[in-house]
Amino acid sequence: MKQNMQNSRTIPLGLVTFSLVVLFLAASVAAQEDKSQRPSPPAHAQCKFPDGKTIVVDYSSPRMKGRKIFGGLQPYGQVWRAGANEATTFVNDVDLRAGGVQVPAGSYTLFVIPYQDRWTLIFSKKTGEWGIPYPEGSDLARVDMKVSQPASPIENFSIDFNPSGSTCTLVMSWENTRASLDLVSGK
Repeated sequence: MKQNMQNSRTIPLGLVTFSLVVLFLAASVAAQEDKSQRPSPPAHAQCKFPDGKTIVVDYSSPRMKGRKIFGGLQPYGQVWRAGANEATTFVNDVDLRAGGVQVPAGSYTLFVIPYQDRWTLIFSKKTGEWGIPYPEGSDLARVDMKVSQPASPIENFSIDFNPSGSTCTLVMSWENTRASLDLVSGK
């Protein structure tokens, strides 16, 4: 009888151990999710000034997939997180001027308000959030961006920089819209 009690203890204990191992492995896999396999994979843009100072933007790049984006999925006149998934981060190690507004060296979250004829870029002081909801009352600045139409539709949302001397032109492109803003190094 003593032997039967030992066997009955061994099986549940083994089952518990096995279950804990499986749970641990599942949690480890989830924690190490390959973000490049997401429908909106991570992307990175960087601009380097002649003095070595930089602007770095990290974002997730959603795909158009046949959808009407601006004026459809993303209504005109409403705040958009400028990407997908985690919030779009903007880190500058140099003071900038953006459309006449000072943007001190630091870390920010980018949001935009798209309109048909212009976009408004929002530098938010609140960082580390998922990207929605928009953190009301945390704006450092709002600056108008120029809007143009690319020669052909753009499937993947992208953020790029066009450097020229002490200016890095920030360019956001998706669907039938390209929005740009000059960021000038210095005060």
